[in-house]
Amino acid sequence: MLLFGHRFIESNLFYHIFDIDALQKTPPSSTVYLVFSEANLDIIEHLRLNKINFALGVKTIRELIYAAALGASYIMLSKELAKTAQSIAETYLFDAKIVVHIHDEEEIEELALLGIDGVVFPEAIVKVSF
Repeated sequence: MLLFGHRFIESNLFYHIFDIDALQKTPPSSTVYLVFSEANLDIIEHLRLNKINFALGVKTIRELIYAAALGASYIMLSKELAKTAQSIAETYLFDAKIVVHIHDEEEIEELALLGIDGVVFPEAIVKVSF
């Protein structure tokens, strides 16, 4: 299981951007995070074309499918959607890892038992504004 932002396990950070200009403020080789929306398709296309690793936050199964098809490296979602999303990812052999936003270490065990790829604590997400 991948652990991002855990207090005693070193991990990569996700740089949450809100527009394409914010990319200039992210470190080289960083993983960019943005919420899936139709308004962000131009940013997603830019990331894909420039081979920049990115994570997409999704709220529905449909958005999950879109995120995988758009080439996301990570798909971030809520605990409520986790089991279904992981099952779909395994059925369709997604390249993306399914990661769940959590706030408490106690949630790790529950998600590990569900076979979820990873968890993301709030400390792993850096908001970038331009």
